[in-house]
Amino acid sequence: MTAPVLVSGANGFVGSAVVRALLRHGYGVRALARASSDTTNLDGLDVEIVRGDLLDPPSLERALQGCEGLFHVAADYRLWARNPREIRASNVRGTHNILIAARHGGVRRIVHTSSVATLGLLADGRPADEDTPARLADMIGEYKRSKFLAEALARRCGRAGQDIVIVNPAAPVGPRDRKPTPTGRMILDAARGRMPAYVDTGLDVVHVDDVAEGHVLAFERGQRGRRYVLGGENMSLKSILAVVAELTGRHPPWLKVPHAAALPAAYFAEAWARVSGVAPNVTVDGVKLSRHTMYFSSRRAEVELGYRARPARVALADAIQWFRDNGYLG
Repeated sequence: MTAPVLVSGANGFVGSAVVRALLRHGYGVRALARASSDTTNLDGLDVEIVRGDLLDPPSLERALQGCEGLFHVAADYRLWARNPREIRASNVRGTHNILIAARHGGVRRIVHTSSVATLGLLADGRPADEDTPARLADMIGEYKRSKFLAEALARRCGRAGQDIVIVNPAAPVGPRDRKPTPTGRMILDAARGRMPAYVDTGLDVVHVDDVAEGHVLAFERGQRGRRYVLGGENMSLKSILAVVAELTGRHPPWLKVPHAAALPAAYFAEAWARVSGVAPNVTVDGVKLSRHTMYFSSRRAEVELGYRARPARVALADAIQWFRDNGYLG
């Protein structure tokens, strides 16, 4: 029997999809989750669940014992937090801890899940790629800054001798988005008819299961030290919301809101969130990010890994169906 691979954040949206992809490819999987984490996304799967925390190095060394590979998927994916330092601690210090534990444990190869959030953007709206320049100063918000720093850390560990491949997923959607993620929340709000307006922006929408398959391809075929965008279809927000409206039998939003008008609403929403303790549906960082068209190219992954992504409409339909089946649209 071959040695297992460890998936951090295995109970999460992307992590549980990676677990399923690995199982389809015949890997033995050890799933890392915090003691307090809900592991419903792993129900019925032939995996070994181990409890640990990115901020508890001894627990990571125990989890990685005997593993041949590591998929570091775990991340704090929030565009707003009452205490932003929590985001940086999980994404930067947590990445440092698990990469050190992997080195001590002799893990053969690591796939580090970064994000397209770490990449530069082109002013003319053309799709960016892995070589589009970016600086820490370009990163808007604690999530993007922390992912940028975590990826830089992974590259440094790679230069120091660890076999690390980096993947940069775009905006994944699909089943098992339980919290949901910021992109999933947008789709859910639109499906509920709670998005009567939109701003002029765009996203690279990709099915979460295609992102997961890309992780396995990166582990098996990726070049050491290289990074790969795992995207799908570039769509304007207006087009995304129109597809969601069509799939749910609703009218698409017709009101285009200027970014300058959306920003005060975001500041108010965050102020209320600090009082109520409920995360805001619209955030200041989210509005600032929407000023840019976030389009990307997956050409490198397609050519070097054999990566393929299904149409965005299929991803959106699967996300809506999962939300419906699990009572989110009740």
